[in-house]
Amino acid sequence: MNCRDFVGSAGLRVVFAVVCLGASLRCDTGMAAEGATNKPNIVFILADDLGWMDTSLYGSKFCATPNIDSLARRGMMFTRAYAANPLCSPTRASIMTGLYPARTGITMPCCHEPQVQLEGRLTKKAAPYHRAIQVESASRLKTGYYTLPEALHDAGYVTGHFGKWHLGEEPYSPLQQGFDVDVPHYPGPGPAGSFVAPWRFPPALKFAGKPGEHIEDRMCDEAINFIRTNKDKRFFLNYWAFSVHAPFDAKNDLTARYRAKADPNNPQRCPVYGAMVQSLDEAVGRLLGVLDELKLSENTIIVFFSDNGGNMYDRVNGIPPTSNAPLRGGKATIYEGGTREPCIVIWPGKVKPGARSEVFLSSVDWYPTLLDMAGVQPKQAVQLDGVSQVPALLGTGAPRDTLFCFFPHYVPATGAFPSVWVRRDDWKLIRFFCDKQDQSDRFELYNLKEDIGETRNLAAEYPEKIKALDALISQHLKDINAVLPVKNPNYDPEAIMPEPGKAKARKKTVEPKASPQS
Repeated sequence: MNCRDFVGSAGLRVVFAVVCLGASLRCDTGMAAEGATNKPNIVFILADDLGWMDTSLYGSKFCATPNIDSLARRGMMFTRAYAANPLCSPTRASIMTGLYPARTGITMPCCHEPQVQLEGRLTKKAAPYHRAIQVESASRLKTGYYTLPEALHDAGYVTGHFGKWHLGEEPYSPLQQGFDVDVPHYPGPGPAGSFVAPWRFPPALKFAGKPGEHIEDRMCDEAINFIRTNKDKRFFLNYWAFSVHAPFDAKNDLTARYRAKADPNNPQRCPVYGAMVQSLDEAVGRLLGVLDELKLSENTIIVFFSDNGGNMYDRVNGIPPTSNAPLRGGKATIYEGGTREPCIVIWPGKVKPGARSEVFLSSVDWYPTLLDMAGVQPKQAVQLDGVSQVPALLGTGAPRDTLFCFFPHYVPATGAFPSVWVRRDDWKLIRFFCDKQDQSDRFELYNLKEDIGETRNLAAEYPEKIKALDALISQHLKDINAVLPVKNPNYDPEAIMPEPGKAKARKKTVEPKASPQS
């Protein structure tokens, strides 16, 4: 690998690399490939933990997001766009590869942990209070995948990643996955220590902020510098915001502003969270502003998306960070609040400004869609689960009629059980692995057109619908080679989950209760 230094807007030293694919060196990043000047720039803005209802565009009465709203006036707003997983790293891997999380093995956000595991597998054993043996997630995105940035780089794009990665540290960082620039080159799940400086990034990164500096402001500065530096080339800017993931802190003046407007009757009323959303919105506005200033907007595709649902289970001064209502659940749950995402696409000259679409879209679709929009042919040998959403963007068709989400894990904080869902038309079927008392699978069936909040389980009323949809699930799990949860041979119906801080399960002293999803 050949490297050279690049000085960012704040004097940050980052690595500017020419990345090798296999044993062959790709084109020099200093020279755009022939024909690249006819291709559009691409700016992919991915929010972290931003829920479907966290912007005024989608109905929030608390969070003010005028800049995100303005994106929709320039492009198409999707109302039925989904992440492939209710947690961050799996969705991020799906964007990079166009593959479902079960294929990459990354089904949990464990890519900051020291253990390197490249495949998903069953855990060796399960607690006696769990009816299923759950899956153990891979902890790195393997470099053998031909990623979206690699495909764009080979088509002549300069590629830059700014913000959260969470798919692995060196040698699995953005610099090994197709990006020329990676700032701050940090593998953690959120900003190091806080959003407001002083931060606690490793000293080797030389990424320190002035006291009081907000990480999103700094990341936006660095991204803007990348745009200015490469304004005469074709660039792919991957702006994966740290906002609005924990830790929960924000600018004091913004927090005070939201404290003054908080309504105790509104489930969205956390002042710190409102301020965090506003900092994200301001970064969006600044990115849009520099594209306008440099007269790049008319040839720049912009995507705005989130990696999973809003965090409704943590507490900030005793208040949940957000609410995804009317959707059920949120981050780390199998319900709509966990995976239905805000989504906007701007494609100048192609997408009608102010358009709105109810077409199904999955995060696995971004890879083939962006290549299609850029006029880049994917390599024939590259396997993709996603489909191009260009027909949806042009208003000529709906590329997919079915959506899937596989989440084979227990999450005590949210009550999530190992499960998988399929959505076709208005119907959504959830299969909970081994969740009946006899350790057979349990089902929940919802009509989302009539019941967006998933409050009425219709499983008992439509056995044939369950049979048909479950057949889709079974075929999907086979197609993606999913590692499936299995019955726990050590399951003890009398065991209950230990209290926090206690390692051993204990016997029940009261009548068993149904699981939270019953």
